[in-house]
Amino acid sequence: MPSSPYPAETRPAYGTGTLADVMPTALAALGVPQRTDSPAVLLRQGELDGVRRVAVLLLDGFGYHLLGQAAQASATVGAVHHGEIGTLTAITATVPSSTPISLASLACGLPPGRHGIIGFTVRVPDTGDLVTHIRWDGSSPDPETWQPEPTAFERASADGVACTIVSNGTFRDTGLTRAIYRGADWLPAVSPREVAEGTVAALARADRSLVYAYLPDVDTAGHFHGVGSPDWLEAVAEVSEAIDGILTGLPRDAALFVTADHGMVNVTDRLHVDQRPDLLQGVDAVAGDGRMRYLYTAPGAVDDVREAWSDAVGDRAELIGRDEAVDRGWFGPKVTDAARERIGDLVVACKGTFAIVGVEGEPPHVARLIGQHGGLTPAEMAVPLWTYRAG
Repeated sequence: MPSSPYPAETRPAYGTGTLADVMPTALAALGVPQRTDSPAVLLRQGELDGVRRVAVLLLDGFGYHLLGQAAQASATVGAVHHGEIGTLTAITATVPSSTPISLASLACGLPPGRHGIIGFTVRVPDTGDLVTHIRWDGSSPDPETWQPEPTAFERASADGVACTIVSNGTFRDTGLTRAIYRGADWLPAVSPREVAEGTVAALARADRSLVYAYLPDVDTAGHFHGVGSPDWLEAVAEVSEAIDGILTGLPRDAALFVTADHGMVNVTDRLHVDQRPDLLQGVDAVAGDGRMRYLYTAPGAVDDVREAWSDAVGDRAELIGRDEAVDRGWFGPKVTDAARERIGDLVVACKGTFAIVGVEGEPPHVARLIGQHGGLTPAEMAVPLWTYRAG
């Protein structure tokens, strides 16, 4: 097996610096009253005094430990990476380090154990059906019930802040949008230029404004071509144009936050579950994603499943029970009963460059993806928080 260039594990820094702390920081800058159980405010006191507009730009897959490579493709990213413009700090994604979990934590200002979007794919306890959050049409389960916590946008809107989502219009009516972006208006935009122009326009909507903008390009290139590939570097160059465009039009009373939902590793070692029917004995469903799998076991089968999977993955992954994963704080300091039920009976956290693929119900191309995420390695867990204060 090839040696791994990645250290073993990065724990999520709940309450001191995760994606769940970004929106509470933005709301604090805008004077929105904080929750009594609000996460940390990440900037120094007074650092954003006078700010009345905040834009949060999320670049999917743009991990903190990838910035050195990304700097090859963009002078702006290079300047950010070397501390020449704005303020760059490293925070962590939430667990699992995958898009729907991280986006929910960002948008709600809460760890996964509170908002309940706790896996890329999870089993619905009441029905046994699987819900894949990025392909969720919202018909079942009901998004407002599945994720009942107030979003950052609902809280900001209630305090008179104009909230706008700037993103691809195809996402507008999905279940995930209804679950985590409630309280914001939607401004469709696809290209980096459109996102930049839409963000600047949305910032001017009212006297106080909060804008969340999203671009998926770096993540997509990493999945299909790998981190560091020419296609990946081209995607970095393109999304950096959005940063440049927002900076050019940023009002003097505004601040820009740039972050990511996760990083990525290039997978070189795969376990194909579809080629190992023995691993499905006693397993009702396999969910999660390639780097963090949830195993839902048949009654009485958990010990046999644990033994079979432990033999199959060896030291390439850690296999633990649901309660141990919760007790380790992977999903936050508090996990609701509803969220706990959605976690698999067993959790398989992949290490190094290993992934578990070939799961029933997943598109065939997923098994061939080069760049993947969801695990606890620093390359996946560490994400940038870059802040720039206009004026």
